[in-house]
Amino acid sequence: MTAIGDDTVEAYQRNGVVALRAIITLNWLDLLAAGVERNLAEPGVWANDYTPAGAPGRFFGDYCNWQRIPEYARFVTESGIAEVARELMGSRQARFFHEHVLVKEPGTREVTPWHHDQPYYCLDGDQSVSLWIPLDAVPAAAGVEFIRGSHRWGRWFVPRKFVDHTPYAPGDDRFELIPDFDAERDELDLARFDVEPGDAIAFHFRTVHDAPGTEELNGRRRAFSARFVGDDAVFTLRPWLHSPPFEQRDLVEGGPLDDARFPVLTG
Repeated sequence: MTAIGDDTVEAYQRNGVVALRAIITLNWLDLLAAGVERNLAEPGVWANDYTPAGAPGRFFGDYCNWQRIPEYARFVTESGIAEVARELMGSRQARFFHEHVLVKEPGTREVTPWHHDQPYYCLDGDQSVSLWIPLDAVPAAAGVEFIRGSHRWGRWFVPRKFVDHTPYAPGDDRFELIPDFDAERDELDLARFDVEPGDAIAFHFRTVHDAPGTEELNGRRRAFSARFVGDDAVFTLRPWLHSPPFEQRDLVEGGPLDDARFPVLTG
């Protein structure tokens, strides 16, 4: 896997999002594609179809299947993607949090609402990265859109349900309801990227983002996200059921994620 440079790390830390070009070789992409097809044929217990019955296309999502889908496990543990994550985070080690697969078939109308990821999760800490890996060519207009620098706003937003875009809970002193960022577009520093298979988009867990449907896209939009945390990650509880809904088991609030479900893959 291609190494990344200091300029890329600095851009990631500053903007909360960066495109990594041609870092994943064809053999790993083929392996991931086979894993996604296995995942579609054998959905996990937390899989979702967000497209209503009778509507065109399909918006499929699933996560936390790497321990049962060997193609995912091989990629995460053997491809070198964990070292890329470690460098971007500026961490001594990279701990794998989970994988997330999102597939939008051609003609899908469902959009991914504005949100950022960390409020969904059972963790706190600043060192984080999600590596969004496309398995198909995706023009910028059909890809994920990010607000540069939003990971440094100091604002936390209530998670939203992908199926109907409703918030998980009312806003409070820590978690505010997400604003209508579409109405503020002219005031925001927005980023979109044309991506090809082999590229990846790296973004911080608190970088605000959304994504359109695929009504204008001729092909599929398959993406595999590998999510990592660094040295400062600790387990926490949220005012809502976190997503993924990992059981607490022996984890202690404010303590490290020392658990076989979250292996350290570097350092």
